[in-house]
Amino acid sequence: MKYLNKGISEIHELLKSKRIKPIDLVEEAFDNIESNKDLNAYITLNKESAIQQAKELENKEVDNILFGLPIAVKDNICTNGLRTTCGSHILENFIPIYDATIVEKIKEKNMIIIGKTNMDEFAMGSSSRTSYFGAPKNPWNKEKICGGSSGGSAATIAARDLLFAIGSDTGGSIRQPASYTGIVGLKPTYGRISRYGLVAFASSLDQMGPMTKNVYENAVLLNALVGKDPKDLTSANKEEEDFTRFIGQDIKGMKIAVPNFLMGDIVTDVVKEKIKDTIKILEKNGAMVDYVDVKYLEHAMTLYQIIAMGEASSNLARFDGIRYGFQAENVKNIEDVYLETRGQGFGEEVKRRIMVGSYLLSGENAKIYYNKALSIRDDMRKEFKKVFENYDLIIGPTTVSTAYDLTDPMDDPRKSFMDDVLVIPVNMAGLPGMNIPVGFDKNHMPIGMQIIGNSFEEAKMYQLASFIEKELNLDLTPGGER
Repeated sequence: MKYLNKGISEIHELLKSKRIKPIDLVEEAFDNIESNKDLNAYITLNKESAIQQAKELENKEVDNILFGLPIAVKDNICTNGLRTTCGSHILENFIPIYDATIVEKIKEKNMIIIGKTNMDEFAMGSSSRTSYFGAPKNPWNKEKICGGSSGGSAATIAARDLLFAIGSDTGGSIRQPASYTGIVGLKPTYGRISRYGLVAFASSLDQMGPMTKNVYENAVLLNALVGKDPKDLTSANKEEEDFTRFIGQDIKGMKIAVPNFLMGDIVTDVVKEKIKDTIKILEKNGAMVDYVDVKYLEHAMTLYQIIAMGEASSNLARFDGIRYGFQAENVKNIEDVYLETRGQGFGEEVKRRIMVGSYLLSGENAKIYYNKALSIRDDMRKEFKKVFENYDLIIGPTTVSTAYDLTDPMDDPRKSFMDDVLVIPVNMAGLPGMNIPVGFDKNHMPIGMQIIGNSFEEAKMYQLASFIEKELNLDLTPGGER
């Protein structure tokens, strides 16, 4: 009997009534992962501990809707006693001695961590092909990328291995792979989820979020992950709320903006047509949709490169082979330790970004580039806020095209940034952004639409997303039902 293809509410009732046990779900998840192991979605599995935890939960009261459910965690999130590699050789054998706050919250709900998902090295990339452990594959077509950097989390959800995964999003790394693989992925408002225990890439942009097969389950998981954390001074002190509360409500009277930049020439016709078809459905059901100009969006990618690479060069200085992680052998002195460890431990993309970032932050360059980029980023955030004075939500494509081939060249350093050109502005402004599947191209590869909300208005985004999901009623299981 397959349980993990059922809805979360039905599984919850089965657990409460003792018709199934957590171990049934855990064993099914591992069976699914084994049958899909060619996807390379995982770097480390947590099989022994997961089975032990599932058996221990048999004698506990099923006290919340997430109780006993398996979940996968991206491999840049610290898990006490469970290897955390960031997809890098330099952390290939690193085992943290503490849990990230988001992991603590998962465990508080008695969810069961199944394993750590594959990703671009230190989250630097948009195809997950920079992973030291090889690229994960797209369940819809195993010759295609599944996006990045949260590619493994996207792949395991799309393949229906389990219901829940956690990703991180610095410049689109939840939403872009969600688009390529036909799942729901949310980057919450910056500060909504504590970053404590997330291995930092660009601290002013990083945010973790839920990746699921549908909208309701995404909102339920978000309920469990949010909250002020004294260990993260950037986490927001917001009152508790139920992110599912608007799901199922109609959208009549909702005012929606479509930035012209997001529907420009860089977007393929097939993607634009699917967005336009969805807009027609919204208008038919009483929503007002306007095309608008939003200043600075065309500069978002440049700003991202400056800010993200600058912050990465600072954050990754801690990986030096001295305190933990890989250390090069046959070194003669301390300078050799640094040079050889970092030279051998980091991949080419990471080294390139560190070097560019170091240049951007050196001497007067910090004023010329980094500080100016921060100033323009603030201007962009203000432009978004102006739009939200007149509109409830913003929509547009998530990606410029559907997923491309795993064998496409990786020698153009701009390519990985261009893959994220439509999602990067959301990180710049610290806003919440979500991918919702809206259809397929002629090769039956998923197409995603991005929903952008004002700060801390994720519940309103779920309202629109759930409406679209219900109207389109897409079959989002690769290869049909199991």
